[in-house]
Amino acid sequence: MKSSFPVDGIALDRGSPANLHRQLYVQLRGLIERRVLPSGHALPSTRVMARDLNVGRNTVIAACDQLALEGYLAIRPRRPSVVMDLPTRSTAAEDVSVEDANPLSRRGQTMLAQPYHHGRPGMLAFHPGMPDPDNFPFNTWSKLLSRRAKFAHIDLFGTYHVKGYPPLCEAIARYLTASRGVKCTPEQIVVTNGAQSAFDLLARLLIDEGDTVWMEEPGYYGAGSAFVSAGARLAPLRVSNAGWTLDPPPVIPRMIFVTPSCHHPLGITMPMEQRLNLLHMAESWRSWIIEDDYDGEYRFQGQPIPALQGIGASDRVVYVGTFAKILFPAMRLGFLVAPKAIDHTIVSALSVSGQFAPLLTQAALADFMNEGHFTRHLRRMRRLYAERRQFFLESAQRHLGEWLDFHTTESGIQVVGIFRGGCSDAAVAEAALQQGINVSALSIQYRHGTAQNGLVMGFAAADAQTTEKTMQKFRAVLQTHFSRAR
Repeated sequence: MKSSFPVDGIALDRGSPANLHRQLYVQLRGLIERRVLPSGHALPSTRVMARDLNVGRNTVIAACDQLALEGYLAIRPRRPSVVMDLPTRSTAAEDVSVEDANPLSRRGQTMLAQPYHHGRPGMLAFHPGMPDPDNFPFNTWSKLLSRRAKFAHIDLFGTYHVKGYPPLCEAIARYLTASRGVKCTPEQIVVTNGAQSAFDLLARLLIDEGDTVWMEEPGYYGAGSAFVSAGARLAPLRVSNAGWTLDPPPVIPRMIFVTPSCHHPLGITMPMEQRLNLLHMAESWRSWIIEDDYDGEYRFQGQPIPALQGIGASDRVVYVGTFAKILFPAMRLGFLVAPKAIDHTIVSALSVSGQFAPLLTQAALADFMNEGHFTRHLRRMRRLYAERRQFFLESAQRHLGEWLDFHTTESGIQVVGIFRGGCSDAAVAEAALQQGINVSALSIQYRHGTAQNGLVMGFAAADAQTTEKTMQKFRAVLQTHFSRAR
């Protein structure tokens, strides 16, 4: 068979960072896939191809060997290489309309429909729940991480300690016992890739399709999304500034989700009477309580409120915490305290899900806590955030009080403002984002009935100068938005 070769169809760029043999391989593969070089077509010898393309013969040999390895070419001793007889490419997929194509499962579609709010680099004001990045001791952290990377033992480089690095579990247990009133041993600590990872794990472990989860409303949309994606049906546990309305739902819940020390997003604290009533309900129903203590460390009047998990002798509470608010979100480390009834299931569940956290980071965090850096940082941040909170509220009242009624509480690093007039909080949040202001619509925290329109705004990551400047910009955004709405 006489060989022809489309030299004009190949353009090799000697200034490209890609090797010439890689460029040639990619282009030859494209010619074969587009049938420019059809099945059965014989290529010239490697010497002829090298001469025609003005490259070394080894470059051509390397490209052809890779194509032969992948099944595009058949290389024959002392005979021309031949393009393999490949199946005809189906165009059916190209003919399917977007409306007809449904690549996701029902669970995938459910996940896709869940609300979320993410930050953007350089847009810290007024990102809800975002801690201050400038005052974190990154020099200390980098030294600890570098030391662990340099002198780490072999147990930090494999799939070991699936539940968590033992020294970190011990440090977390000591901290929770002393500072949060949690009753636990190091063996009950499970280190996760943040709180959201813990919610997803618990949802898959404890919820069956169709089970009811009694979920705070308004309430943390991330946890609700994990439960709904696991097949749960959410029943609203109503929360207002007056507290939690503990009227039982029509169906006994399999799980109850609460943020009792610092409600998300309202920032209120659950009174002791309601805590005891909730524990009694869970015990009588044999329901699990998921206690999310995401912001319990930050209280600006009196001492932090002890965790619900430490009250009484209940073994129905799963305590979930995170380092995202104390340290920084990108660390992606959180933890849960597993009751003894499910503790033995965790290793298997983590192994299946692959959600165990990186050991090198865990080891550095253990050093950070054991050497006292964690406690010093937390004390410093409490003082700083108390000052920023006061300034934020005063500035917000001056600039935004015409449109928003701010709910002041004594805990957390974010506040809620309720719109005085009718508007779309999602539209306001989007308009603010276009001006570099990161706020979250309150309405996404609701899943039942009529949602309140307002904004969730963080104050911890912005100093006084940034806060004042951003308030002025946000005032202009609200003026424009409400003038158009009239």
